[in-house]
Amino acid sequence: MTETLLHPPKCLYRTARPASKPQPHSLNMIGFGFDGTACFRKGTAIAPDAIRLVASDIESYSPYLDLDLEETAPFYDLGNLIVQQSGDAHKDYLAAHERFLELAGDLDFAEAGIKFLTLGGEHSISYSFVARYLQSFPDLVLLHLDAHADLRDEYQGYHYSHASIIRRCLDHFGPGHQLLQFGIRSGTKDEYVWMRENHTLAPSLDAFVAFIEGLPASRPIYLTLDLDYFDPAFLPGTGTPEPGGQDFFSFVRIIQALRHKNMVAADVVELSPPVDASGNSDVFATKVVRELILAFHREGDNER
Repeated sequence: MTETLLHPPKCLYRTARPASKPQPHSLNMIGFGFDGTACFRKGTAIAPDAIRLVASDIESYSPYLDLDLEETAPFYDLGNLIVQQSGDAHKDYLAAHERFLELAGDLDFAEAGIKFLTLGGEHSISYSFVARYLQSFPDLVLLHLDAHADLRDEYQGYHYSHASIIRRCLDHFGPGHQLLQFGIRSGTKDEYVWMRENHTLAPSLDAFVAFIEGLPASRPIYLTLDLDYFDPAFLPGTGTPEPGGQDFFSFVRIIQALRHKNMVAADVVELSPPVDASGNSDVFATKVVRELILAFHREGDNER
């Protein structure tokens, strides 16, 4: 089965153990290098392996969380979901989505304790995972960090566009689900009207962090992080940069709040290594991923 669904990574993510299927009660890393609907600057298809490569050259210890990858519970690297490059972005995306559904099978992610950390790829890849977690968790909170609202019904003819990802996720929302966004600084007037009317846009970092801190410890959280959330002065290697963004320490505050909550899944998307030949953006993104991995760790998890 897995030979048709997954490519092995060029190298494992640092301390990760190899796996060919989702491991229960564990964190599972997977790459989803699709960038078919990227409309400005492509290159995100190679980001998952770029992050894995850089990971071996940064410290395993986080001074922000006081945790070390070498000492926390093991996690697994499933490799990369196979993505076709036929030239038909809609067809290629749906084919990759079907591969994910086959990989996930009939697992109940809540009951089995399946946690995914997905490395994109552009933002459209989040749909496959968010939709599945919304199905498994009727009270899921979706946290969205981004420069863009991503609430368009379609963009440039693509229903599953990177500019439509949050709209597609909302298609699966039930009465117990909740969305909160932060970092948004670009969108259409209609998108801003919708966010204001539905109170999904946090007015400040303090408000966003306070919302997280106010959640019950057991409330399941999915974090989707588009790296253009950060100001391009810090991370220029992304497909659609927007001035006026956040810095790394805003993310540290968020991750410190999430550390004590029930984060069940996350994704990191829109790193485009070819855009930043210096490699600095790859390093930045890899440190973000390190903090996320460590934030999944809970006291009492099996140590290495």
